Amino acid sequence: MENYIFDRDIKVFCVAAKSFPAGVRESHETLHSAVPYSRERKYFGISWPGKNGEIIYNAAASELRPGELDHLGLKTFIIPRGEYLSATILNYMQNIPAIGETFRDLAADPRVNPNAFCLEWYLDNVNCKCMVKIAANPG
Repeated sequence: MENYIFDRDIKVFCVAAKSFPAGVRESHETLHSAVPYSRERKYFGISWPGKNGEIIYNAAASELRPGELDHLGLKTFIIPRGEYLSATILNYMQNIPAIGETFRDLAADPRVNPNAFCLEWYLDNVNCKCMVKIAANPG
């Protein structure tokens, strides 16, 4: 595990999965069909527990310039700047269960905010960085 710092907030545009985990792939495919691909754009998966214990999942993409994606009518979310505990999964498509296992390990660390969302940052088509925000004053 390693620390990673986002030095600014990141506004992202989201497509919600209809279910988890079955709807995750479809949410990413829908997002990618709406948002023009760019190597400079950041792509994410954002998840948190729902009221009934289900996982709420959103595929997300950053904007390259302010207002660029406003016309799409997608839900927005702000990934807050700050320090995150992270672990990188190499060849994640070859081991999808590793994502859940990695988040369980990250969430068990006493430094993370217990109410934080889980953030998957798709670095490219092969590698994924799993991240959880570190609490402001970790106990």
